[in-house]
Amino acid sequence: MAADRLDEVLDAAYDCLTRYGARRTTMDDIATTMGVSRSAVYQYVRGKDDAFRQLSARLHSQALRRAREAATAEDASYATRVHGVLAVKLDLVRRLTGDSPHTAELLDDKARLCGDLCGTFTAGLRQLLVALFTAAGTTSAAGPEDAADVCLALVTGLEATPDGERLLGPATDALLTGLLDASVESGRAASVESGRAESAFPGGVRGATMPG
Repeated sequence: MAADRLDEVLDAAYDCLTRYGARRTTMDDIATTMGVSRSAVYQYVRGKDDAFRQLSARLHSQALRRAREAATAEDASYATRVHGVLAVKLDLVRRLTGDSPHTAELLDDKARLCGDLCGTFTAGLRQLLVALFTAAGTTSAAGPEDAADVCLALVTGLEATPDGERLLGPATDALLTGLLDASVESGRAASVESGRAESAFPGGVRGATMPG
């Protein structure tokens, strides 16, 4: 119940943030949005700054969880996994900024209130990307760390582009053509396809001659 009530507080804080901004929002605003007394809100947060900080932590934690799921999708190619990680970051930024210009502080790694949380989130994405590029292998042009940084720079640029969502796919494909070791990716694809075929033809009959 306490967790549910905290979620309600954070939902109300987000509603107030989108309408008034962090500076103008008061604890009374959050309480009124929830339909409770201000003292009831103080049972779950120490003040509005704490509410916004916990809100930012929740948003970034949820996004990082989705990015991990994309990075560890076993049936997906490395290129698809990288695209999935980048899409999570782009979706978070575009969704929040689409709700209100006041949400920028939740996304700014230099902001007083949530900057460290934003930095930790980006570092988490970078770690996932480095692991993917390490497993996939990169071309001689860049190592895993550089490849991860290039990808993060790409999605950061697309965050301010009107057609960012549409461009993410082709931009990522073009970028990975020069970053991923094609031999490793093609070998993995062949291995996955072989495994699917084995599953489709159990008992070792995959190589048998089919009757005419």
